[in-house]
Amino acid sequence: MYQDFGQFINGQWCTGSSQEAVIVTDPGNGKSLGEIPAATAADTLKALASAEHALGSWKATQHWARADLLQDVAHHMALCTNDAIEVISKESGKPLAQAKREWELSIDQFVWYAEEARRIYGRIVESRAPGGRCEVLHEPVGVVAAFTAWNFPVVLVARKLAPALAAGCTVVLRPSNEVPGSAMMIFECLRKAGLPAGVANLVVGATADTYEPLIASPIVKKVSLTGSTQLGQQMIRDSAATIKRLSMELGGNAPVIIYEDADLETALDLSVATKFANCGQVCVTCDRFYVHASRYDDFVQGFAERASKLKVGYGLKEDTQVGPLINLRRLKAIEAIVEDARSKGGRIVTGGQRIALEGGFFYAPTVITDVPDDALAIAAENFGPIAAITSFSDSENLWHRVNNSEFALAAYAFTRDPARIRETVARLESGMVGINSYALAAAEVPFGGIKASGMGREGGSEGIHDYMNVKLAQIVV
Repeated sequence: MYQDFGQFINGQWCTGSSQEAVIVTDPGNGKSLGEIPAATAADTLKALASAEHALGSWKATQHWARADLLQDVAHHMALCTNDAIEVISKESGKPLAQAKREWELSIDQFVWYAEEARRIYGRIVESRAPGGRCEVLHEPVGVVAAFTAWNFPVVLVARKLAPALAAGCTVVLRPSNEVPGSAMMIFECLRKAGLPAGVANLVVGATADTYEPLIASPIVKKVSLTGSTQLGQQMIRDSAATIKRLSMELGGNAPVIIYEDADLETALDLSVATKFANCGQVCVTCDRFYVHASRYDDFVQGFAERASKLKVGYGLKEDTQVGPLINLRRLKAIEAIVEDARSKGGRIVTGGQRIALEGGFFYAPTVITDVPDDALAIAAENFGPIAAITSFSDSENLWHRVNNSEFALAAYAFTRDPARIRETVARLESGMVGINSYALAAAEVPFGGIKASGMGREGGSEGIHDYMNVKLAQIVV
């Protein structure tokens, strides 16, 4: 498929000018899926010039027309669902059912923001000046540079493209080199829907050629990133010279509190399914479990039993529940986190080792108990198939332990006590909180974190406003 697509610049598929190629690897077997001639810095600047040229006409396009076009994108995406989920599974390793769900969530983004494009409201404020009025208006911020990670290769792209286009912005998007074909599937749907040339552009290549020209350019008015906290920090520094507007969804290390009155079977069923989805490579996944001492043994036993029964395998196989890690670096990182926990007194209840399977990067679903708070499995984002479980009995000390993290993207709790629910929501330091549920990601609600987990929001009515400037007009007649 890579030879059919490649770079998408000024409304056309084209070949990158670099002599180097981006090699895409199937994490399920370690084999090459194909090569893409990489974009050069000149190609990226061509994409940027195309976005700048298209901005005037696109932001002047009537909101309802933009909405209709985004609905057409969603329609074309629905038509190619089977092809798309195969590409997603091959590139990312995730099982087919999870790939299908991600593609559906991506379609939701375009449907939701098609409707939000019709609801870009200003407001009138009474003026103090006789015969005057104050108008508060919302206008597109301009050209956007968007950067996405590999763990959700289509929904992260959709979360950036859909609101930006709905707001009237033009975009240059750089997807992860591990999963470029998944992004290409969305761009082909943009092309089929008739998106005007230059409004959305795609470049794939080395960081020096596809990141640096965008960050350095004063043409780019906003940067949107999904990636690591370290990359976000670097991007903030790099954007300072041109004072770009930023929105970032960065790392996470989500705590889960299991209170003594929790519905244990529900908590276990939901927690195991969530923890090992996408092989744990999810920024909002449940990483560290704080279980009340009275339920600790039962929770550990139930968690380990369920985890040990999960079917690990190649993503395209129908019975696979847990796929591979994305690459060998991630596999080695998981081994280091498990060894750190073991060296600090953690007990491996199940898993804790690689799985030799088809040459891929597989690691067994792992449950570690008695994990001290300074172990990497608790203190850092593990981004893999590791569930670290510890206990608590002192509620006041619990809040310090749970909130003592630089990350604050998502947090969860299971309880049936209404008063405790309100207290928990209030006291958890997090951009998002789930109570008896892990379902936080939907097109209609804001998604994002605080502290080192980022800034700005994607999703909901808040998402489109991250791509708009506020203008005040004081009019006296």
